Amino acid sequence: MNWSPDPTLFEIFGLGIHTYSLMFVIAFSLGYYLMKGMFKTEKVAFKYLEPLLFYMVFSTLIGARLGHVFFYDWDYFSQHPLEILLPIKDMGTGYKFIGFRGLASHGAVIGILFGIYLFQKKYNFKSWLWILDRLTLPVAIGGMFVRIGNFFNSEIVGKYTGTDFGVVFLNNRETLPRHPAQLYEALGYFILFWILRQLYSRYKDREGMLLGVFFAGLFSLRFLVEYVKESQGGFETLLPLLSTGQWLSIPCIIGGLVLVWYANKRATAKA
Repeated sequence: MNWSPDPTLFEIFGLGIHTYSLMFVIAFSLGYYLMKGMFKTEKVAFKYLEPLLFYMVFSTLIGARLGHVFFYDWDYFSQHPLEILLPIKDMGTGYKFIGFRGLASHGAVIGILFGIYLFQKKYNFKSWLWILDRLTLPVAIGGMFVRIGNFFNSEIVGKYTGTDFGVVFLNNRETLPRHPAQLYEALGYFILFWILRQLYSRYKDREGMLLGVFFAGLFSLRFLVEYVKESQGGFETLLPLLSTGQWLSIPCIIGGLVLVWYANKRATAKA
């Protein structure tokens, strides 16, 4: 399959509106809709929804950006600090607006955990784990749309397949097929969303259960897909056995399994 989409949907005042950005809008909008449904089912006041969306948007984007900067490309950004939080790039003869190109999912997780901690401390209507359990559904399906955006951008590509199977990313001036690693992850995130949707009705009162399944499932998937994904850089030259994404996924998988154990232990103790 040959793939060469135009990542820019249209322009406004000379600024391009990208498919990748649209995927983020869809992800956050769908997440709001899903959370509203859960709040309605569990009779939680809707007044907390918009502040929650605000915290989610900023904690996700800031965390994902800083994750990319520190986990994957610190050598570059240490020399270009203005580009860390500004959508510009030093072209040698001046700066050019390029939007944000470089977001890391592991950083997004850290950002969300911290952002929702601040949200819970301010509003204190439910526990930190209660909120995070329910956010796993929007984040899982949102991750699917973000990876589709990566596919449109012809970025985070897979390794060459060595066969006729795969996608030829013509935008990258390539002629050989690669694994569509972005779509592998997108499909995996959709399946994880479906599983979490089924578990929600049964385990929503078992705090930490959904979050644990989310961490263990999502980062196990990420760990496996890394085997067919091109290197994204980072510190894997120092720890060469695995990719940076795999090293970062291991503590998340372990943390997820611990959360599932913790949730089941508490449920057994109360029984």
